[in-house]
Amino acid sequence: MFDSILFQITAVVTLGILSQWVAWRFRLPAIIITSLIGLVAGPFLNLLDPQESLGPLYGPLISIAVAVVLFEGSLNLDMKKMKDSRHAIFRISTFGSLIAWFVGAIVAYFLAGLSLEASFIISGLFIITGPTVIIPLLRQAKIKERPATILKWEGIIVDPVGVLLALFSLKIVLWMSEMITTTALLLFFGASVLSTLIGVVVGYMLGKFLEQGYIPEFLKSPIVLVSALLVFVLSDEMMHETGLLAVTAMGIIMANMDLTSLKDLLHFKENISVLMISAVFIILTASLSIDTLIGLLNWPMLAFVIAMLFLVRPLSVWLSTIGLGLTKQERLFIGWIAPRGIISLTVSGFFASELAHFGFQNTEAITALTLSLIFTTVIAHGLSIRWVAKKLELQSGDDGGLLIVGGSAFSAVLAHAIQSFNKPVLIVDRSWEALSSARSLGIAAEVGDILSEQFEYHADLTPYEVLVASTYDDAYNALICQRFIPELGREQTFQTALPQHYPREYSKGIGGKKLFEEGYDIHKLNRLIEEGYTIRKTPLTEQYTFDDYLKDDRHKTIPLFAVDKGQHLTFLTGEQKGPFDAGTTIVSLTSPTRMMTKAIEKATGGESRTKD
Repeated sequence: MFDSILFQITAVVTLGILSQWVAWRFRLPAIIITSLIGLVAGPFLNLLDPQESLGPLYGPLISIAVAVVLFEGSLNLDMKKMKDSRHAIFRISTFGSLIAWFVGAIVAYFLAGLSLEASFIISGLFIITGPTVIIPLLRQAKIKERPATILKWEGIIVDPVGVLLALFSLKIVLWMSEMITTTALLLFFGASVLSTLIGVVVGYMLGKFLEQGYIPEFLKSPIVLVSALLVFVLSDEMMHETGLLAVTAMGIIMANMDLTSLKDLLHFKENISVLMISAVFIILTASLSIDTLIGLLNWPMLAFVIAMLFLVRPLSVWLSTIGLGLTKQERLFIGWIAPRGIISLTVSGFFASELAHFGFQNTEAITALTLSLIFTTVIAHGLSIRWVAKKLELQSGDDGGLLIVGGSAFSAVLAHAIQSFNKPVLIVDRSWEALSSARSLGIAAEVGDILSEQFEYHADLTPYEVLVASTYDDAYNALICQRFIPELGREQTFQTALPQHYPREYSKGIGGKKLFEEGYDIHKLNRLIEEGYTIRKTPLTEQYTFDDYLKDDRHKTIPLFAVDKGQHLTFLTGEQKGPFDAGTTIVSLTSPTRMMTKAIEKATGGESRTKD
């Protein structure tokens, strides 16, 4: 029963998704959990042997998964999003990658025991850092914007770069080993150019069809996925392995066409990619043998991993960033942090099978060696990133910026008030129109779904350490808070108050801390803005205390937050209502009649207890 292809495929998919859930639940890198489950189900318990069970389907399934993952990754390569670190990102991703590829190949040959040919081929995969691994690490460690941006975009770019580098290395090695002729090599490069053109043309035409309404909404994502698969298969049939070039070119073209429907496509591709990656991880790790794993537990392999950590990566970053204006601390930090990612292991199985096909020996060790490097780097960099960043003074301040999810008139007014205290603020919403108030006030705004992994590729969330969920969907607000509580902490995660008809148990037990006065949900707060309520700042003094403030026309004022002398911001909630010392500024939403009364008092010289 357990040997049937139906059971093997179902088990692979189920275990893959289960691994993703466990990783999410315990806030661990999915790559570690998926690999461990694959090893347990495969070589340790012998419940799965995908390579034997799938037979001739083994190679094509991995190839299709690699194509989908590469296409999904290249859809993130929007060059306009690189901001001020464009030159550093470009140098590290190109010149730095070439250095790491060459030195890594030498290290693999002399220390890991791979053949020289296999070393140069597989070394291209060793340069790949994983955005799905590194982005959460950067945010949790609160890294400053420039090094965080460089590391994030390097991870996005080198995904396809590393794969293509390994691909071209494979053909050059086969030619130098006289396994293919010069004519065959030239044909490969010619087919590569043609495949790239096919990807560019199909990507451009498909993008135009999407924008001009020739494809209905419900068919956009399926048609894009099928188109990518067709481009991959047709190019691969024309010349084996050129399909990877075609889908990469197709994705890059579509990523830079400013497609309005791209975020929906990315969300769909993200779901498909998670399924594909999870399945491939289980397939690759479950297909390893105990002998191969035991072979990794030796000094040469340990020496290889140490050399990759302390020689190859730092050297490539240090040389490629000469003259770019980065500080010594930034170069040291970037040279250390490089957790290898999902693409490395996914594609290693593809190249291992290609090398085995041409008669290279010990190809099974390639996947295990890649797995060893991934495990070591994810654990070493994940555990050390906070300590290293602190020592190098590359962590953001303890009192960071504010991330508001939900564009509205009130959100824009709140953000503008917080920004007046020199704190960075970003408003995120799934609708461009909902952000119009924010744009009119000069507030930074991003369109996208905060819960989508793809959104993290394009928006730098590192500077923001406090989150306020204020969309019109209270359930969505609660879901957002639950998503970010493990990273930001419950004390830094808020949502606007729930309508009064919600059960009290629901209000207390789910989501973030509830903001402001009870009953002042986002709908009511926006109505107050429409009625003319404005922001009022009230400094507390020895003579005018917080108790005096609470007694002063309380029914016309809704306290929002307080900023003390050290510029620390405290939101006012049902749990936090003071007291506050002299020198603190209370920011509130005040009725127009209250503001008018104050203006009249000042104009007539009347006495006032407040000092605004």
